[in-house]
Amino acid sequence: MCLIAFALDASPHYRLILAGNRDEFHARPTAPLARWHDASDVLAGHDLEAGGTWMGVSDRGRACVVTNVREPLRSGDFASRGLLASDYLQATRSAEESANTLLATADSYRPFNLLLFDQYAARFVSNRPRPETRVLTPGIHGLSNATLDTPWPKTRRLKQALQDWISKPQADFEHEDFADLFAALADETLAADAELPNTGVGIEIERRLSPAFIRGAHYGTRACSVIAITYGGAAVFIERRFGAEAAFEGETILRFDYGIDRRESSW
Repeated sequence: MCLIAFALDASPHYRLILAGNRDEFHARPTAPLARWHDASDVLAGHDLEAGGTWMGVSDRGRACVVTNVREPLRSGDFASRGLLASDYLQATRSAEESANTLLATADSYRPFNLLLFDQYAARFVSNRPRPETRVLTPGIHGLSNATLDTPWPKTRRLKQALQDWISKPQADFEHEDFADLFAALADETLAADAELPNTGVGIEIERRLSPAFIRGAHYGTRACSVIAITYGGAAVFIERRFGAEAAFEGETILRFDYGIDRRESSW
């Protein structure tokens, strides 16, 4: 993932809402959102080149998102960050235990930001600029290719769109309309040069990467996704897929039970 906004205990109806885009080279082989054949409780897309995933959930009450940290000059032989997400979704350790354990090996992975959720805890983990973990507090947060809540223009806009969506009267879960969130994820507005970060890729690339949705022949937004989990554990995962120059390639909608223990769960 390269852009995500999420609301944690910030909605009267939803325990967790995540809206995000995965940006990647179009030639990188990818399997769409589905239940995994070798781990049937995992619902996620699948990176067929390095393994792992960028965003997924589990019937056992887990959710996970990973983004890269933009470091164009860094090189070396590092493990794929997508494995962090897939390993967590299939693990038995809690979000808190997983986050704390990962600190010891975080430097062996490519630069990453990682969001871990289970029914008891929500954690942020990163290995840039140094390995760290934080407790995620209730509210609306944003993440792109810098650290948590870095106010890049596209991150601010997506957070505001999520806040606006939460503020509107909501339909019942079975008929919920996520159109406004997908519209925000499809936003191709370029940021003003004065607002662009300097991540070492040059001003032209900074401009091209500044929209929420990136259109390109070789690199761009491959998937727009929304995950919504109610306080009762009813949940939905929607993925819209795109090819070169934003060609629409399909949509998957999976409904599932997040597996919340109503007696004990709390963030």
